[in-house]
Amino acid sequence: MTIKVAINGYGTIGKRVADAVSLQDDMEICGVTKRRPTYEAKMAVKSGFPFYAAEKEFVSGFEAEKIPVQGTLKDLLQEADIVIDCTPKKSGYKAIYENAGKKAIFQGGEKHDLTGMSFNAMANYEQAIGADYVRVVSCNTTGLCRTLYPLDSTFGIENVTAVMIRRGADPWDSKSGPINAIEPVLKVPSHHGPDVQSVMPDLNIQTTAVKVPTTIMHLHSVVARLKGEVTTEDVIEKWDKTPRVRFVCAKHGIKSTAQIMELAKDLGKKRSDLFEIAIWRDGVHVVDNVLYYYQAIHQEADVVPENIDAIRAMCNLEKDKMKSIKKTDEAMGIC
Repeated sequence: MTIKVAINGYGTIGKRVADAVSLQDDMEICGVTKRRPTYEAKMAVKSGFPFYAAEKEFVSGFEAEKIPVQGTLKDLLQEADIVIDCTPKKSGYKAIYENAGKKAIFQGGEKHDLTGMSFNAMANYEQAIGADYVRVVSCNTTGLCRTLYPLDSTFGIENVTAVMIRRGADPWDSKSGPINAIEPVLKVPSHHGPDVQSVMPDLNIQTTAVKVPTTIMHLHSVVARLKGEVTTEDVIEKWDKTPRVRFVCAKHGIKSTAQIMELAKDLGKKRSDLFEIAIWRDGVHVVDNVLYYYQAIHQEADVVPENIDAIRAMCNLEKDKMKSIKKTDEAMGIC
């Protein structure tokens, strides 16, 4: 069985999800949409994806740029089994998907209430099986769930305190930054903790955030009090067996996010994407059952494999989360 996937919004996340879907043997892209005739629209056509205008009013703009359009989003939905919404938050397309009777996946910029189901493949895959609407949580929340869920399910966690050291803007975003400042997020706790709890409702977590003048990655400083007697080696061994977690070491020359992204380039992935969460192995320490660690998040990439697993769960292609994760990762070349 092959699932036909539509991508509404061929931008930073949409184009990455489209490429990831194309690598799977149980799903295919039936079309992608844009609103404006940008270079990304031309790249979508060059990549061989059937191209549609998001709405009828945008068709003339594509025709003026000689970008072939096969119809509008409403036409595309007739071809699709499921749509991945990668449009800016609050774009309001859910009613269109509902009217078309199509399943839909939204991204982490949306609120949990939009779908009532926030998704992380390791933490709650089973809850998404057969679901009509799912929200894949944000890049930061994905990173926290990836590293905290295996610890909580194995050792138990009493409490987590984490600081999100956020990039000022994405690398392509010349309108927003980088800022020449360090800007605290004064709303506390930050939204990241409650967002993690939308996936792991029983986790006691508090978060704050700071915006800094960089574009390439986020960095998390995490302190977690574990239950029982747990050693540093226990934690490292658990993460070493956890999918989509990659260790890096300062002693090997990786002392900052800059070197992590250089590693991503050397790994040869398209767009130099790092789909895994990078943890400094030599920065992992357990002292009196309190765990300290740092992790880095490639904000453009880490949610992409989660979208693939969400498709598989919602469309009943695979009920076993570990089998889905393995299938996704092998197709995408994730370590």
